[in-house]
Amino acid sequence: MSFDYVLLISFGLAMDAFAVSVSCGLTMAQERHGHGLRVAAAFGVFQAVMAAAGWLAGSGVRDAVAAVDHWIAFGFLAIIGGKMIRDAFSAQTRQGVDPLLTGPLLLLAVATSIDALAVGFGMSVSGQPTILFPSLMIGAVTFALSLAGVYIGRTVGHVFERSSMVLGGLILIFIGGRILASHLFA
Repeated sequence: MSFDYVLLISFGLAMDAFAVSVSCGLTMAQERHGHGLRVAAAFGVFQAVMAAAGWLAGSGVRDAVAAVDHWIAFGFLAIIGGKMIRDAFSAQTRQGVDPLLTGPLLLLAVATSIDALAVGFGMSVSGQPTILFPSLMIGAVTFALSLAGVYIGRTVGHVFERSSMVLGGLILIFIGGRILASHLFA
């Protein structure tokens, strides 16, 4: 998988964490420098670990699904991207939850990294030989965007939350379609 694909996947996966980070920034009653770092670290680490866990789970079934791996990768990315777009228009907000408490922060980190688990699984069954670089890239991009999201949330609010989730969903659907097309028309 090329650097460009890994970077695009990383940005696509990070968009939901970015949107949640904006919400976290909005709900922080008093922001200190370490608060943003704590949120970003939780989201970045969970994205990286979940991508690796998905890859490891997929490596056990890689040979069994080799004939349909491109459909699996497309399906995962399209479903995740579609869910992100649907969630962007959901009326739910995260107001009232203190994101700095360990419990809520871990729940938010897990919730935003479920898609990374599925993408890691898709990478594995589609023949990605290693997860080390993609996982580190996913974690680093998520960390950077989440850190920015907290500070944006403190300053401009919900202006970018919805559009970032839609963009992330569209990126994942595009990548899934590209994987499918490359296998079908190779």
